[in-house]
Amino acid sequence: MDAPQSPKQNHLLASLPPAEYERIAPRLELIAMPLGEVIYESGSTLRHAYFPTTAIVSLQYLMENGASSEIAGVGNEGVLGISLFLGGNSTLTRAIVQTAGHGYQLQAQWLMEEFNRAGPMMRLMLRYTQALMTQMSQTAVCNRQHSLEQQLCRWLLLTLDRLPSNELTMTQELIAGMLGVRREGITEAAGHLQQAGFIRYRRGHITVLDRAGLETRTCECYAVVKKEFGRLLRDARNYL
Repeated sequence: MDAPQSPKQNHLLASLPPAEYERIAPRLELIAMPLGEVIYESGSTLRHAYFPTTAIVSLQYLMENGASSEIAGVGNEGVLGISLFLGGNSTLTRAIVQTAGHGYQLQAQWLMEEFNRAGPMMRLMLRYTQALMTQMSQTAVCNRQHSLEQQLCRWLLLTLDRLPSNELTMTQELIAGMLGVRREGITEAAGHLQQAGFIRYRRGHITVLDRAGLETRTCECYAVVKKEFGRLLRDARNYL
C-alpha cells in the first residue's frame, strides 16, 4: 500500500507562507512518476511545472548523436519548469525520471499567476533557480576536473539527500548514461567503493553502507552544492 502523499513533502511548497500555499494547494495535481518516464523533451513547450515529492528527475542535455549527460537532478528540494517564469516557455534539456515516485503538477497559468503577484512565490522560485544554476555549474566543473570515482560519490550523495533511505534502485548502465561515461568506468569505480565497504551493489540495487566513507572519497563539488542549496532556501524563509 502506497504511503500517503502531501504537497508539503516538497520543500519549496512547504516553505510557502500559509496564505500562498492555501491559494495554490487546490490546483496541485498528484501524479505518479515511474522510472524512465520523460517528463518533457528538449525543445517542447512546457504546460506544467512539476514539484517532485518522492521521485527524482534527471535533467539531461541530449547531443545530436543521441548521447546524453546529466547537468542537474531535481528531487523534493525543487521544481521542474523554471523556464516558465524566466520567459522561455521551453528548454534545451530533457527531464527523465531516475528514481520512481510521485510529485505534483501545476498548470503553467496558475504558476505564472502566483509568480506575477511578485510575492513569496516569486522570491522562492528565483532563489531556487540560483541554487539550480550552482548545481549545473558545479556539475560541469566536476565532470571536467575530477575523477570518475569522485563524480560517482558526488552523484550518490546528492541522490541520497533526496531519499528517505540508503537504498537506490539504479543500474550501472543508467548511472553511466547520466554521467556521460562508459559503463565499464562505472563498474570499476563502484567496485572500488564496494571493496572499501562503502556500498553494496547487486542487480540494479545500490545500498550505501557508509555515507561518511563516501564523503571522504568525493570532491569539493558535493559540499559546494549542498551548502548553496541550504543557504538560499534556508534564507528564503526570512524573505517570504
